[in-house]
Amino acid sequence: MAISSFAETLVEQMNSLTLERVGQQAIKNAHKNQLSIEESNPIQYLKDSGLPDNDTALVIAAGPSLHRNDTAKMIKGSNFDGTIIVTESSMAWCLRNKIIPHVVVTVDPHPERIVRWFGDPKLNQQAIDEDDYFSRQDMDPSFRDNQLAFNNDLINLINEHGKEMRIAISSSASPAVVQRAQQSGMDTYWWNPFFDDYDAPESLTREVHRMNGLPCINAGGNVGTACWVIAHALLSKSRVGLLGMDFSYYGDTTYKETQYYTELLDLLGEDNLSKGFVHFQNPHTNTEFFTDPAYLWYRSAFLEMAEMASSNGVKTYNCTGGGILFGEGIETCSFEEFIKPQQ
Repeated sequence: MAISSFAETLVEQMNSLTLERVGQQAIKNAHKNQLSIEESNPIQYLKDSGLPDNDTALVIAAGPSLHRNDTAKMIKGSNFDGTIIVTESSMAWCLRNKIIPHVVVTVDPHPERIVRWFGDPKLNQQAIDEDDYFSRQDMDPSFRDNQLAFNNDLINLINEHGKEMRIAISSSASPAVVQRAQQSGMDTYWWNPFFDDYDAPESLTREVHRMNGLPCINAGGNVGTACWVIAHALLSKSRVGLLGMDFSYYGDTTYKETQYYTELLDLLGEDNLSKGFVHFQNPHTNTEFFTDPAYLWYRSAFLEMAEMASSNGVKTYNCTGGGILFGEGIETCSFEEFIKPQQ
């Protein structure tokens, strides 16, 4: 791994940069969501909501490996009997492949984008033209083309299966996401993310907790890690498998298709854009991947948390088949190897 001084500096500053970027929006959303929070369940009730009663969970995030490794076929052919916990960004992929998650997790406070993963009843062509995110993102290529028609189909799909799913919804979620989850019939379970040090002066985390009294969860800065934390820390799953947890991009991905392309372009300009990316060799697949400072920060946080969880008896198995999430506290294996103990 070779990292530029610019990328290294960004990684070191990512916590404060993220808080600056989304903190105030998250607080505004938490205030707007207060009535819904009072009328729903706090997340600790999720454990008693009728989930599979065993020690195993499968986390499905929306990394590009989902589409490259025929992952759906593996899951459907496995008779997996554990709890399936998915990011909101992988939910549509799951449902299209007739995989019904037990739990969907959402945390990002973005006012318009996140509701697209649920099907946005208010989407119009103007909104599509003004934000090219879904036209270029690599998490679910199905969202790129014929966006209005796809969105309408997704609304129907989520509405069809909403009552079969629970959603662990952060107080920071946009009211549009909250409304869609409720409209579709999902059972809602609320939590607060850690924004900063709870004990620090003027802590946003403490402010939100005092307002709504919800449990605070260290989500590692992203929804995929939040799924994993909920699996072992809340649901007491001691075996957690990961799929689609890439935290990186395949070598044939263009910079424009990466998650934080716009932000890096503004910082670096087109000519220096490569300085914002870091290349990794995955020793388990002998394949090169590249990543950006945000994903690198997520990886670092996850590895630190995984090592701590491992010391407490939690076994984390990365079955992604690619990406850059490997290190202490994580066993890299195939999905077939992960599910062997249940067979």
